Amino acid sequence: MSDLSDLSDRTLTEAPAPASSRHVDAGDEGYSKDLKSRHINMIAIGGAIGTGLFLGAGGRLAGAGPSLAIAYAVCGVFAFFVVRALGELVLYRPSSGAFVSYAREFMGEKGAYTAGWLYFLNWSTTTVADITAAATYAHFWSLFTDVPQWVLAFIALAVVLTANLISVKYFGEMEFWFSLVKVAALVVFLIVGIWLVATSHEIGGHTPGLASVTDNGGLFPSGVLPMLLVIQGVVFAYASVELCGVAAGETENPEKIMPKAINSIMWRVGLFYVGSVVLLALLLPYTEYSSDQSPFVTVFDKLGVPGAAGVMNLVVLTAALSSLNSGLYSTGRILRSMAISGSAPKFTARMNKGRVPYGGVLFTAAFGVAGVGLNYFMEDEAFELVLNFASLGILGTWAMVMICSLHFWRRARQGRLQRPAYRLPWAPYTQVVTLVFLVAVLVLMWCDGGVGRTTVMFVPVIGAALVGGWYLVRGRVADLAASRD
Repeated sequence: MSDLSDLSDRTLTEAPAPASSRHVDAGDEGYSKDLKSRHINMIAIGGAIGTGLFLGAGGRLAGAGPSLAIAYAVCGVFAFFVVRALGELVLYRPSSGAFVSYAREFMGEKGAYTAGWLYFLNWSTTTVADITAAATYAHFWSLFTDVPQWVLAFIALAVVLTANLISVKYFGEMEFWFSLVKVAALVVFLIVGIWLVATSHEIGGHTPGLASVTDNGGLFPSGVLPMLLVIQGVVFAYASVELCGVAAGETENPEKIMPKAINSIMWRVGLFYVGSVVLLALLLPYTEYSSDQSPFVTVFDKLGVPGAAGVMNLVVLTAALSSLNSGLYSTGRILRSMAISGSAPKFTARMNKGRVPYGGVLFTAAFGVAGVGLNYFMEDEAFELVLNFASLGILGTWAMVMICSLHFWRRARQGRLQRPAYRLPWAPYTQVVTLVFLVAVLVLMWCDGGVGRTTVMFVPVIGAALVGGWYLVRGRVADLAASRD
């Protein structure tokens, strides 16, 4: 550990800094560069496609109607801004610490501490949600019906954790195939759905087409407000888009791979999210969908396709395992970057022979084990409980990315560094508008009442915990900084 602490962690001075004196983050040392272009591209896809679409779109369609497509499009634009801002920072300086490393450079250790623990809040709670979802989906098959939910949750965690600890190559391969399954399922649905609409093929006694929308209340069957309120859930559907920025630190030639992967997120969002929801609305009236079933399963069930429900359940299970895989990977890297500066437990900086920061991975997995216990005591409420706290982590992480981007833009204007050719368009207005949007999502969560309002009420508690935690670690952070200087 001492040798890691002694590594340089220089920051920019007030004078213009040449390229050779860029910020060097000690947390970037020791990683292998085993992620290939195909891994990064599929990680970018996988980060934009998850259970928020495969499962969550059903309940949101039932609540907001066809206008859900607008909500997905709007949130997709802001998700793209976030990942594009992160992409510019990555090309300026690739780092496995990602936005934590950039927060350290532009906002100091307090910024890095805040960014890191907000991200950990997101993924530690999402890990619990993912293993809960995986266990719930596994119960669909009769083979697992009698197996307790907490046992299935533990098995899901153990399998993904083992693969994550071996090497980054195993993570990349697992995420590649997980993403491939999700993309293949959506492509099949889009092809079948377009054919059904084009041929007016009857589905469960209903003829698909524009009449599915116009004859059932139009685009806003319950008004505009339900569409606005559903935005908070749609934002969660886009969680993980930032993952390709974290993975950039473990790939060769990120300057060639990252722009292509990030730019492709926009059309994938348009095709897979917005396109799928538009098709779902055209195929069946919005009242036919529910939160209890994947909307894709609903369509294939009404078509009478044998085995469709089982196949789609497998896809949704894959999406949950993919999210779990990503969470363990990314938090391990983020925690290591924090630990070397003193703002996370020391053992989270440790790496194994496969160059995996196993300390941070195990620390996140420990919260997953706590989630196994939650599944034992609160089987029915576990998923909903943790999902809302994860949403706060997502909003906080996206906000920190955009604040880092603003600081980066300002320093470039001062001539203290140079922006890469690959840039966030319309800066600094893009960052400001995105931050306003994120605050608006918090307001919508409050306006929605219920669990959403309760979650927002915890924001001051989380803030107090962050402040208290900083006072506990600031001495160690200062000591490590002094030893490096």
